[in-house]
Amino acid sequence: MRMPRSTEFKPPYPGRQRLLLESELEPLMKPPFLSVAVMLAMVACAKPALAAAAPGVPPVRDPNTPGFVAAKVVSPSAEEVARFIAALNAPVNAEGNFIIGPNYFLAPEFAANPGVPQGTVFNFTMNSTDSKIYPGIDRDPGTFGTVNPNNIYTLDVPTSHPAPFTREVGVFVPKQYVPGTPAPFIIGTDGVDTSLFAVLNNLIAEHKIPVMIGISLAHGGRPRGDPLGSSDAQGSQRGLEYDTMSGLYAEWVEKEVLPLVESKCNVKLTKDPDGRATMGGSSGGSCAFIMAWYHPDLYHRVLTYSGTYVNQQWPFNPDTPHGAWGFHESIIPNSPVKPLRLWMEVGDQDLLNPNVMVDNMHDWVVANENMAKVLAAKGYHYQFVYALHAGHTDGNVKAHTLPEALEWLWQGYPIEPAK
Repeated sequence: MRMPRSTEFKPPYPGRQRLLLESELEPLMKPPFLSVAVMLAMVACAKPALAAAAPGVPPVRDPNTPGFVAAKVVSPSAEEVARFIAALNAPVNAEGNFIIGPNYFLAPEFAANPGVPQGTVFNFTMNSTDSKIYPGIDRDPGTFGTVNPNNIYTLDVPTSHPAPFTREVGVFVPKQYVPGTPAPFIIGTDGVDTSLFAVLNNLIAEHKIPVMIGISLAHGGRPRGDPLGSSDAQGSQRGLEYDTMSGLYAEWVEKEVLPLVESKCNVKLTKDPDGRATMGGSSGGSCAFIMAWYHPDLYHRVLTYSGTYVNQQWPFNPDTPHGAWGFHESIIPNSPVKPLRLWMEVGDQDLLNPNVMVDNMHDWVVANENMAKVLAAKGYHYQFVYALHAGHTDGNVKAHTLPEALEWLWQGYPIEPAK
């Protein structure tokens, strides 16, 4: 049973590690979310001794009011806050299954730190008319598919049709990068992720991850924020790219994206799959895993939030009839172990049968649970985080976990030590 937001925390599930008891942290934590800035500002700046208040409401008193006793301000440093948040995350040197939450804090690595070298962000666009692999499709706004009367595992989408589009690309190049040297990189889905770039900038300066390039790609089709709505799921360009069970998306990245990144940003990207990572959320997460699964020659490291390991592939493919649900159903159990390292998360209130499909293969929580089971059974290096009080691709969870997730993901890769 999934935990509703109003339910108190219950004992951890078998085989999981509970990081800290909520009661131990209650004096320091207020749900659902506090930023580092808020934590550091709780002592607040001085205000008039008797601030304006509504009738019958006690005024706010300034502890520095003349005549009050002198007192020392207790305020955590940024380093202390970082250690506190790290204690609420799964350890960066451990594998297996963990439960976190229900309280989340903005990791300090998301904040710009003028005391560290600042990388450069490049932005450019790609037109589908220039692509030999993804010329573009779209599904008419306000429409969806209907279950195929002869096959409940797929949809008929008559409103899908060819349509060109423009895609945004963002690239982060750290200050420490030496031009001409092959650099490790991480490539993410669903748009330019400036928060990822900020975290990379700080983690590189802290020598917790290698000096690496960050690449963010928008999905094809109508972008998020489009007045007609974003393209998604069956019959859309996003669905075609992210939910297709094949190596095509990784091949498109290799042939059409990475050469542009190198030429436009004056970087050289490593060919070593151990120095290449993928990441994403929802279908972007399953896409990240699909890239590495079908091309372990290109990628070894994968990070996913609320991965869509469900049956959402379209068009139907008889070789993988259950789409990404097939990963934990049969593909991973029946395949030789691949050299992959996977960090994955799901929320206790993640998606459950959100559309017209009636195949019993659209439960995101169960799908991610099943992924953890089969990965463990096959001996994969993985870390699975079950987030309490969390929804689908929950922003608070990402803000709380991403730095530690990235540090875990890059374990075993050479990192230049601090000088």
